[in-house]
Amino acid sequence: MSAVQSTPETREGWDGTETVSPSARARKRLSSPGASTAAIIIAVLWTLPTFGLFLSSFRPEEEIKNNGWWNWFTDPQLTLENYREVLFGSRTELSTYVINSVAITVPSVVIPVSLALLAAYAFAWMKFPFRDTLFVAVFALQIVPIQIALVPLLQIFVDVGLNGTFWPLWIAHSTFALPLAVYLLHNFMRDIPVELIEAARVDGAGHVKIFGTIMLPLIMPAIAAFCVFQFLWVWNDLLVALTFAGSTSDVAPLTARIAELVGTRGTEWHLLSAGAFVAMIIPVLVFLTLQRFFVRGLLAGSVKG
Repeated sequence: MSAVQSTPETREGWDGTETVSPSARARKRLSSPGASTAAIIIAVLWTLPTFGLFLSSFRPEEEIKNNGWWNWFTDPQLTLENYREVLFGSRTELSTYVINSVAITVPSVVIPVSLALLAAYAFAWMKFPFRDTLFVAVFALQIVPIQIALVPLLQIFVDVGLNGTFWPLWIAHSTFALPLAVYLLHNFMRDIPVELIEAARVDGAGHVKIFGTIMLPLIMPAIAAFCVFQFLWVWNDLLVALTFAGSTSDVAPLTARIAELVGTRGTEWHLLSAGAFVAMIIPVLVFLTLQRFFVRGLLAGSVKG
């Protein structure tokens, strides 16, 4: 009587029969022709409006205002005038606002991540009075809506003379990102085996050594995942930008300028479509660059064993 050899996708039942694991059954269903067809249809429907907007960004102004983008297939007319006007035209100068968005977004990502890493390590692996109480208080700050704090923050920035600079935007974005960053990074640090930390302490490593050589490499996926979320949030933000920066070309980000391209009657569609894709380029590049770490960061801790 031959024994049944089990595999990671199968297991032997109490009666000696071989059963398929739930993960194998789910994988089989998701790889079926029906699931693949449904995924393709959803992908096409999801990307069709984006493709239409992309095609419209290259069409002449008259064509965009007079007929839909699908008419390009019967009357193919393309031009780069929309992008030239958006980036370098005297009415738009979108290149200046792109630089402003980069100047706003990068520090607004680096500052909360740097502070949250230190705070998360302290809450996870250092003992001090009222540690748990302070952590709950930091976590509870996530429920504070950013809208109720905009006007008081604006008044403070005006009083201290920071209005009209990048500092209000950096401080506002960093402040409201810190609770989530601390909570997320703390949970990832707590998942690191305690035996690894104890072994480092036996070898004489202090908190600085443990943080730099053990924690940072292991939680890099979590850092990348938060950086992607924060980058996309700050890059696409309009409310905070309008409150603290207005529409001045010295400080205002790309989103504020694109909102103005619509015009009071929505007549600048040829510039809006081109400007939308200019605004999409950098976030797409950031996501594609950190995609591998981003997926690992989302899945980390979801599977044990």
